Amino acid sequence: MQSNYDKFPVVKVPGFERGCFSGWEAIAEAIRQQLPDTSREKAVLVVECYHGVEEQEARKALLERLRPVVVIEAEKAYLSEEQLDELTFPDVTDDRIFGFMTRLTIDRFFDPGKLEAARRQLRGVERGLVLVLGVGAAHLAEKWDVLAYADMARWEIQQRMRRHEVANLGATNFTEDFARQYKRAYFVDWRVCDRVKKQLLPRSDFLLDTNKPGQPKMVSGEALLAGLKQAICRPFRVAPFFDPGPWGGQWMKKVCGLDPSLPNYAWCFDCVPEENSLLLGYGEAVVEIPSVNLVFFHPEELLGGSVYSRFGPEFPIRFDFLDTMGGGNLSLQVHPLTEYIQEHFGMHYTQDESYYLLDAGEEAFVYLGLKEGIDKEAMIKALQDAQNGGAPFEAEQYVEKWPVRKHDHFLIPAGTVHCSGKDSMVLEISATPYIFTFKLWDWGRLGLDGKPRPINIEHGRNVIQWQRDTSWVGRNLVNRIEPVAEGKGWREEKTGLHKLEFIESRRHWFTGKVDHHTGGGVNVLNLVEGREAIVESPDGAFEPFVVHYAETFIVPAAVGAYSIRPYGESEGKECATIKAFVRT
Repeated sequence: MQSNYDKFPVVKVPGFERGCFSGWEAIAEAIRQQLPDTSREKAVLVVECYHGVEEQEARKALLERLRPVVVIEAEKAYLSEEQLDELTFPDVTDDRIFGFMTRLTIDRFFDPGKLEAARRQLRGVERGLVLVLGVGAAHLAEKWDVLAYADMARWEIQQRMRRHEVANLGATNFTEDFARQYKRAYFVDWRVCDRVKKQLLPRSDFLLDTNKPGQPKMVSGEALLAGLKQAICRPFRVAPFFDPGPWGGQWMKKVCGLDPSLPNYAWCFDCVPEENSLLLGYGEAVVEIPSVNLVFFHPEELLGGSVYSRFGPEFPIRFDFLDTMGGGNLSLQVHPLTEYIQEHFGMHYTQDESYYLLDAGEEAFVYLGLKEGIDKEAMIKALQDAQNGGAPFEAEQYVEKWPVRKHDHFLIPAGTVHCSGKDSMVLEISATPYIFTFKLWDWGRLGLDGKPRPINIEHGRNVIQWQRDTSWVGRNLVNRIEPVAEGKGWREEKTGLHKLEFIESRRHWFTGKVDHHTGGGVNVLNLVEGREAIVESPDGAFEPFVVHYAETFIVPAAVGAYSIRPYGESEGKECATIKAFVRT
């Protein structure tokens, strides 16, 4: 059957078509219209950039079309690369994967002498346009006539890193190992840029989208804010992105309509607002922005008051796919306890998670929990020996193996050893800090870069909950499904998560309309059975929203009441959704 999965979901923003500009000619003209007469006086255009923006493309295009008399690049006023390495090292550390969430702000990146010299140069211009651009451009300029914020999606930054097109802030490490470069961006660069963004984006005259090289788009600040407000008043989807992996499978190629010529797809990030993009439609033009912007600027409407007060402007629920159909096992792994992640990495909550089986082969399985009565020191030694080139780790001697079927649900609170096996299609429902995975064993294979993937046995041994053995897991973590309610054409089940986790999940089976309510907190859902369904407002507060099989969608807390029923090809057939929300 042909895929109906929408890979490019767009939130339409009616009434602001004239606030969107495509191509450098239109962008430059829109900016020019906002500038004072530079033949008579000085004007300052600041282009503040997020990490990863191709600044030289913007510089060249604006230089040719606006002809500034002076161009000042913020990075030239930074500390030296050696000084920045020293400044960021306490947060970056010398670990290949893990660091500490930085408290640095952009002002710390500037050399005081260079900064003052650049500001003197700026003050010395009496007439004509001055262009100041880069990360920290607004800090350098202090005042401006027009502010354009050049944003960048984090998934695109990662692709540019892999192509060696991007370095870290103030660095020239274009060819450094991707994992180390990504780590510095995750723990330092993006945190610094987010602090700048929170201050500047709401008062920017324009947002500039350069995610596609040579195809820039720009929206007015008014049009951008209208797009964000449109999203929080209705169900919406973020734009998924798909990545290969050493264990990746073949299921998503067919179901999600992906390129069949590529070797595999391992992950789909379908609701990870820190990573995904939000696509805003202005007439025929589509502008791509990081979906985390919505979390930053409308946290209470999106998350709900109680969730916002607990987590701040962070989206605490993650949905993603793990495809091993025709692939291999994931790495054997464990996630840190809350106390451990706070002490070692500066995060205030950890990655509790669960595996919901969208599909499974006849011999599919998951590793979950430990065998009864194992010797923990013997297990750690076996892991260490395997990592050091000895005999492969015999996982089934130490870790319990559970057969899986479609629609099973396995709960995985932090501290539980786990691993999805081959020939499974997992919808992973979890808390958001996904980078903190301690791999214990990776089956002796290499990553796609030809290098061994990092193993973290020492971190792992410090957090493994050794009492979570076969009997404990069977009682607490395997298919803890309980009926909750039922009505005409529907039934509701509680599916988890474990009492140690802060996410609750509910599954609804339905052939007719099911009434839902956000309950004052954000809801995240996936259509796990059925070709398509429709989400509607009981009072017409938002336009009907159609979702397709395996699509994840977000219902902001502000929506309140909504309903879901089979639609189109699924009318008269049974459908199912799984819904996650934060327990209150």
